[in-house]
Amino acid sequence: MNRRHPDPAAPPLAELADWRQALLSRRRFLLAATGGSLAVLFPLLSNDAAAKARRSDPWLLIATVQDILFPSEPDAPGAREINALGYLRGVLAEPRRDLDENRLILKGADWLDDLSRQRRHAGFLALAGDQRAQLLHEIAASDQGEHWLSTLLFYICEALLTDPVYGGNPNGVGWAWLGHTPGFPRPSVDKRHGAWK
Repeated sequence: MNRRHPDPAAPPLAELADWRQALLSRRRFLLAATGGSLAVLFPLLSNDAAAKARRSDPWLLIATVQDILFPSEPDAPGAREINALGYLRGVLAEPRRDLDENRLILKGADWLDDLSRQRRHAGFLALAGDQRAQLLHEIAASDQGEHWLSTLLFYICEALLTDPVYGGNPNGVGWAWLGHTPGFPRPSVDKRHGAWK
């Protein structure tokens, strides 16, 4: 399913690039103001090799954010139980997908990890649960961060409601929780489309 950004003149990738550029500008200002002495503690994000070496696995980071957005509860399935990550990976593997949105999802994870290192001096996955939630609240205050989080939440909802043949909602756990009876006929494995063939 292709979901379009509300403003076609400003694609999601451009917004995240602006978000990243703002971080770089602040970092350069701090470096200039301190005579470069912070360079050891805060390497510039533009050094791609160094940034990649210290980044967390984007899929593990996305799974962690999904668990925060849709936590498990004693009487309700969470992102993990509905296989939200497996479903999202299947969606992103769809050959006819909007590649900009794929990049948004994956780059957003990298930028969140970079922001965590800048503000909390540790990768996102190394933070305590309350620090993770606080950082997500901070990024939700920006249009770009809110868009990234809402995109992840959109696919969590799809995973909750999809037919299990597409990788989410295993054994209809989401349907059972919602009291939903699926339509008939349901898709069969041999009739699946896209990346799920």
